[in-house]
Amino acid sequence: MRSRASLPLLVPVLLSLGGCLLGPNYSRPAIDTPATYRFAAGETAEVANTAWWEQFQDPVLNDLIATALAENKDVKIAAARVDQFLGQFVTTRSGLFPQVAAGFDAQRQRTSQAAGVPLPAGVSPVFNIFEPTLSAAWEIDLFGKVRRQTEAARAGLLASEEGRRATILTLVASVATAYINLRDLDQQLEIAKSTTESRAESVHVFTLRFKGGDVSQMELAQSQSEYEASLATIPQLQTQIAQQENSLSILLGRNPGDIVRGRQLSDLAVPAVPAGLPSDLLARRPDLLQAEQNLVAANALIGAARALYFPSISLTGLFGSASGEFSKLFTGPARIWAFAGSVTVPIFTAGSISGQVRQAEAQQQQALFQYQQAIQTAFQEVDDALISVQKSREQLVIQERQVDALRTYARLARLRFEGGYTSYIEVLDAERSLFNAQLSYTQTNGVVFSSLVALYKAMGGGWVVTAEQMTHQTPQQEGSVVRKTGEALAELPR
Repeated sequence: MRSRASLPLLVPVLLSLGGCLLGPNYSRPAIDTPATYRFAAGETAEVANTAWWEQFQDPVLNDLIATALAENKDVKIAAARVDQFLGQFVTTRSGLFPQVAAGFDAQRQRTSQAAGVPLPAGVSPVFNIFEPTLSAAWEIDLFGKVRRQTEAARAGLLASEEGRRATILTLVASVATAYINLRDLDQQLEIAKSTTESRAESVHVFTLRFKGGDVSQMELAQSQSEYEASLATIPQLQTQIAQQENSLSILLGRNPGDIVRGRQLSDLAVPAVPAGLPSDLLARRPDLLQAEQNLVAANALIGAARALYFPSISLTGLFGSASGEFSKLFTGPARIWAFAGSVTVPIFTAGSISGQVRQAEAQQQQALFQYQQAIQTAFQEVDDALISVQKSREQLVIQERQVDALRTYARLARLRFEGGYTSYIEVLDAERSLFNAQLSYTQTNGVVFSSLVALYKAMGGGWVVTAEQMTHQTPQQEGSVVRKTGEALAELPR
């Protein structure tokens, strides 16, 4: 009787000990953060929290990005992955609470009368059994194994959410870059067609002048050669344009096809250069937040592995009734109950637990180095984008002067040839140089815009939240990812 009386008192004692957590508590590792970026721009503006793509002032680009955010398959996959990790988190967290189940058994059977044991008088060989039960089982998390697993699952959920935001960040930048490249190729194609038409007129004129004996066959062949050279660039550019359209179509979540055009590349407005300190990246970039949450999860699993060294305590109980008659099912004599407790202590596991601990510690080290590497890579990407923006702008100014000079050179060379002061070779050299310089100028102009896009991507910022709000999810995804994630995480302290 004394043991029965003391058993209920054991439960609050075990609960009071449940605050024990094994393994290291997470703290953000020290990060060697530079004070400033190597190539910080002099003209900066705090625009990293706005929809920066609207600064290009091209409504078509805005529509393309909105379509991509709504229909891109990678974004939908990332949203479904968040829902998956939410389910994993809820499942893991359920281990902190008792598991209660209800059951009802109903049987009708007949006892053999040929077994040699006669039944008492008035007792039928056919009888019923009705048995409703309510059972409960609970593994007391005395040493924090389930809480550490829940902590890891929570971090995995947060990491998947940051992964979804990283997908959105990459998608917006990819659509903008693909559109800029497409408009760059369009402008190159216009230059190639215009140059080819001009050279075709020259070939026609030289053919007539050759027949009249005014020019030699060599000069005619030179003119034809330059015409064919510019003509050959047209199908090459058309192929690149079609491939770029197909690539952009996939980003938009649809089959390959034509892409609507907006403003010319040269007519696009130049966005402002975003400002920020290197330390801002730790909170701005979702891929860094994702890497940190992976580190949090790996750190928590060390404690879950170490808890395997200690006893596992479980409580089970059952309450119900059993009767052969349904009318007497809930009377006192029909009542049944039972409760039990079990303790399992590992004694010899041949290194199984120590191996799991070592594995968890090694995974934590991998996650730590991956987090540090991700931060260093982020600093590199920002510096690369900053220097690209600065130097491509300088290069564009120089190339613009070069194009103007070569345009003058080509005009004067043709006048000198028409006046008989020089050979046609000088004209060909001038026109060939002008054509190549025009293509290079257009390409560099595209690099300027692409570098700005890369800078916004590398800097991260609140604009990711703006883009996230533009994603149209299914009701199931919207309810689980937005509402359920917040509710589930709010119930468990960080």
